[in-house]
Amino acid sequence: MVKDLPFEISEYTDRIHKIKQQMERAGVEVLLITDPANIHYLSGYDGWSFYVHQMLIVIIDEEQPLWIGRKQDANGARLTTWFHPDHLMPYPDDYVQSAEMHPMEFIADFLVQIGQSNRRIGVEMDSYYFTAKAMERLSAKMPNARFQDTTRLVNEVRMIKSDAEIEWMKKAGKIAEQAMKAGMDALAGGVRECDVAAAISYAQISGTPAFGGDYPAIVPLMPSGEKTSTPHLTWTDRPYQSGDTVIIELAGCCRRYHAPLARTAVIGHPSSKVKDLAEVVIEGLNTTLDAIRPGMTCEAVEAVWKSVIQQRGIWKDSRLGYSVGLNYPPDWGEHTASLRPGDRTVLKPNMTFHLIPGIWLDHYGVEMSETFVVTPTGCEVLSRFPRELFHRPIGPGFIRPLEESGA
Repeated sequence: MVKDLPFEISEYTDRIHKIKQQMERAGVEVLLITDPANIHYLSGYDGWSFYVHQMLIVIIDEEQPLWIGRKQDANGARLTTWFHPDHLMPYPDDYVQSAEMHPMEFIADFLVQIGQSNRRIGVEMDSYYFTAKAMERLSAKMPNARFQDTTRLVNEVRMIKSDAEIEWMKKAGKIAEQAMKAGMDALAGGVRECDVAAAISYAQISGTPAFGGDYPAIVPLMPSGEKTSTPHLTWTDRPYQSGDTVIIELAGCCRRYHAPLARTAVIGHPSSKVKDLAEVVIEGLNTTLDAIRPGMTCEAVEAVWKSVIQQRGIWKDSRLGYSVGLNYPPDWGEHTASLRPGDRTVLKPNMTFHLIPGIWLDHYGVEMSETFVVTPTGCEVLSRFPRELFHRPIGPGFIRPLEESGA
C-alpha cells in the first residue's frame, strides 16, 4: 500500500526517539496522547475524527506507538499512519457518545490486558480533547497507575521544526499571501462581510497552482468598525460601510502546518486616530523583526516591541506572539512559548512564531502580524505582503486591483 505521508518514516521514528527521551526525563513509562496535532506529529494520522475520543499510546519499551480510535476511523488510520496494522486498535461504535460506556474504559481495559496499567502514565490533562470524565474513567479502571500531567511534553519537542516541516510552513505562507490578497481584493463598501470571508476561504483551500491548501485550525477573524476593539470576532452578513476599519487575520495551511497573517484596512479614508495607531504598530513590528536573533529569550523579543510603543504612549497588556505550526481546530498555536514578560524560552533556529502586535483600544483597533522562522542569523518571515494600512474603495463598483492600491 502506498501511503501519502508528508514526511519520510525516518523522520517519524526520530520524533518517537525524542519523545521517549523526554519521557525518561519526566519519569514516564506510558504516554497517552489525545491532542490530534500530537497524534498527527508522531503517526501521520489525519482525519476529522477528533470530535470523538481517540488516542495514541507511546510505551517506553515498545518500538511503535498504538493508535486507538473509533472503528469506522480505523481505515483512515491504516491509510494515513506509518504503523504496522496490528498497532491500530479500534473500539466498537457502542462506545461513541454513550451514557453507559466510555472509550476510556476500552483503552484502560486494553492497557490492563497488555500489562501497562501499573506503570507511570503521562496524560495530556490540559488538552481540549481530554475531558474530566475521560480522566475519571481511566483512574477508576487503573487504580494502581501513577498518573502525571504531560500536557506539554510532545508540544515542546514540536517547537524546533525539521527542515522538511519548514518547507510545509513556507508553502502555508504563500497560501496566506493569496488568501490575504483575495480578502483585500473583495473588500469594499457595500460588500457583505460574509462574501469577503468566502473569498478568503476559497483562496485558503485552493492554494496555489503548485500546491493546494488545507482547512485552517481557525476561521478568518474579521472584526470591523467598533468591533476592531477586540480580535476574535468572525463575520456577519452586514455590508461594509464607508469609514469602517477592518481587521483580517487568517492563516495559510498546508498539510496541517500554519502560517498566520494579519492586516488592517479602512473603507475610504482612515481617521487620524486609526492612521496614527497603524504607524505605531508597523514601526513596532518592523523594529522587532529586525532585532530577532537566536539566543534571545521570548521576553527579550517582547521588550523590543514595548520600547517602541511606550515612546508613543501606548501600552499592550496581551502577549506579543506565540509558537505556531502544526495544528487542528480550534487553534493553530502550539501552547508552549509566548512572547511576553517572564517567558525565558530561548529562541533557536527552526523555531516558528506568530508575531502579532495588535492593539485593541476601547472603540477601535489595528492589527498587523507576521509568522517568522528563527534562522542562524536572525529571522525570516513566511509571507510577503505589504505592511501598511490598506485603503479600500467606498463602493463595490470601484474595486481596484490590489497591485494598483499599493499592495
